[in-house]
Amino acid sequence: MGIEVCWDTEAEQPPARTAAWRSMNAVVRGAKGEWVALFAPDGVIEDPVGPSMFDPEGAGHHGHDGINAFWELTIAKVERFEFTIRDSFAAGGEVANYGTITTFLPGGYRVDTDGVFVYRVNEAGLVTSMRAFWETERAMATARPVE
Repeated sequence: MGIEVCWDTEAEQPPARTAAWRSMNAVVRGAKGEWVALFAPDGVIEDPVGPSMFDPEGAGHHGHDGINAFWELTIAKVERFEFTIRDSFAAGGEVANYGTITTFLPGGYRVDTDGVFVYRVNEAGLVTSMRAFWETERAMATARPVE
């Protein structure tokens, strides 16, 4: 398991950046309850943004029930995650992280998903919106056996 970040996680950071780091950290550790608790009760996940195999209508996954269902549909099926954040831009109550999520899948395959991952938080620091901009075809083109 691994997580790389380009900011000092020991230094005080904007709330949205902190929430994004906590989200990635919980995913790497498989801490579903902790991850869901990072979201506001009316939080929304769009990962990826728009219609996809995870969200055919492109409406997003809403509330803790939807976020739990998203975990089961996507995160729970991955054996291991690695996050490499190459850059991070925080403004207001949001952060946009640019990087790669490497997923290690059952059957000995890995996929690298390059994207921009945008988190918005409320005044309490809870995630109200997580929007992931990535392209399925580009990610799937990286599928290869784990070496």
